[in-house]
Amino acid sequence: MSSHEKPGSYKLGTHMVKRLGYGAMQLAGPSVFGPPRDPDAALAVLREAVASGVNHIDTADFYGPHVTNQLIREALHPYPRDLVIVSKLGARRGADASWAPAFSREELTQGVHDNLRNLGVDVLDVVNLRAMFDVHQPAEGSLEAPLTVLADLQRKGLVRHVGLSNVTPKQIADGRRICEIVCVQNYYNLAHRTDDALIDDLAGQGIAYVPFFPLGGFTPLQSSTLSDVARRLDATPMQVALAWLLQRAPNILLIPGTSSVAHLRENLAAPRLALTRQTLDELNGIAS
Repeated sequence: MSSHEKPGSYKLGTHMVKRLGYGAMQLAGPSVFGPPRDPDAALAVLREAVASGVNHIDTADFYGPHVTNQLIREALHPYPRDLVIVSKLGARRGADASWAPAFSREELTQGVHDNLRNLGVDVLDVVNLRAMFDVHQPAEGSLEAPLTVLADLQRKGLVRHVGLSNVTPKQIADGRRICEIVCVQNYYNLAHRTDDALIDDLAGQGIAYVPFFPLGGFTPLQSSTLSDVARRLDATPMQVALAWLLQRAPNILLIPGTSSVAHLRENLAAPRLALTRQTLDELNGIAS
């Protein structure tokens, strides 16, 4: 994509979604646990996102738990026809806000039904199975058993499409032998580029790549190069980081999260930035 093309849309399963979406994780309380400090503000962010044209929202019923899905339902139900809500399974929360794997047939089936109930839908558009062999990064391990359960729930009509999260190329290849994989959601941004080759491979296969922590996670990206580019473009560093991702590959779908309407509007303005070849070269140097 040239620096002056608009980011447009990309296929996510049978849906066409705009490439700049919204991630709901930050709407839950501290450490993604419990209710938000300001529920009205959380509802306002969701409504502003959809009113601004966002039609791809990422969530999980273990955010809170249940909190973000219940907020999405309160803010947006009945949903616009073109809105795609993507959820995740494979984890559960302890009473101490800890994260633990939830891969059994019972846990996955219950997770689908929890999502259906809290979102107020009859079928889930897309469900990502999140690997939990290492909470922080992809690690090898078989996903055959949990993915087979999800494929069964798909055949029963409770799930339309299946994706994978926090996974290795081998796990993706193995998973595609069990069911169609429509997206991969991994940690990737301007500074963390482990998946460079994977993104290009998935693009060739028409599979969406959805980077989580596109702005660096709970600690925003810090780079003098990024800050310098942002000043030259009269933009924020986060806008530049998002614009770089949109130009990195056509199959990248962004889901930056925020609990602030003002910050949401800043994020949604990122596609207007035109990054020249020289600017892209500067930014590409950050990872090295």
